[in-house]
Amino acid sequence: MTTANNDVKVKSDRRRFLQFLWRSWTIQASWNYERQMNMGFLYGIAPTLDEIYHDDSDPVVRKHKQEAYDRHMAFYNCTPQTSAFVLGLAASMEKQYAEDRDSFNPDSINAVKTSLMGPLSGVGDSFFQGTVRVIAFGLGISLAQQGNILGPILAMVLSFIPSYVITYYAGKLGFNMGSKYLHELQKGNLMDKVMYVCGIVGLMVVGAMVASMVTIGTPLQFAGTGMQGVIDNILPRLIPLGVTLFMYYLIKRRVPTGWLLTVCIVGGIILNALGIFA
Repeated sequence: MTTANNDVKVKSDRRRFLQFLWRSWTIQASWNYERQMNMGFLYGIAPTLDEIYHDDSDPVVRKHKQEAYDRHMAFYNCTPQTSAFVLGLAASMEKQYAEDRDSFNPDSINAVKTSLMGPLSGVGDSFFQGTVRVIAFGLGISLAQQGNILGPILAMVLSFIPSYVITYYAGKLGFNMGSKYLHELQKGNLMDKVMYVCGIVGLMVVGAMVASMVTIGTPLQFAGTGMQGVIDNILPRLIPLGVTLFMYYLIKRRVPTGWLLTVCIVGGIILNALGIFA
């Protein structure tokens, strides 16, 4: 009987890891400007949430399930292949929270997700986009130029194999590691410390994104000196930071996304035409 139960568990876990794999590959199918891959992440973790909160007839269970769904609609952006690790870890944390609701802080789930986005995106993009794809399609193109039909086939196969293996085992590692270590983190208030560290890392990730992705400057001159140089001497990337904080203020005031886009597009055009921003 024990062997039969173990076989069922192995099959169930294998199905879960395959779900992490396939659904992380489709995580960009619902990409949006507001929260980017959040809907794809929810799609990836939804089977686990449905399994945890399976009794929809119970209003309390239904409420907890809705809260879990809302929790994973937060901003998310990461390389699809390495997102399987985050899916596995978040799924494990959701199971732990459902089992120990009194001592587990659900805010730690999104804190961990946010802290992992930056490092895993850096590693994932460099490896899959900057290395595997370049090598695979470099070899494929060299064969295709010789008229060999194996060129595109080789490129696809060489891209698929490492992506499949790493994505599958990333989801497995995230889920198993979470199950193994979350119990230890619950002892001695370690989870609060982990959440604090994850919050700091998350703020660093957001700060780095502002500095690298928001490119706004000013061509204004004052007494023959470029204002951009003066501003950079005071605080580099001050203008992108100010614009980001302004947009954050509008979001906190619950300004609709359509108006936010309108402010960005129309305001950018007007300020550029006036020679204030470039």
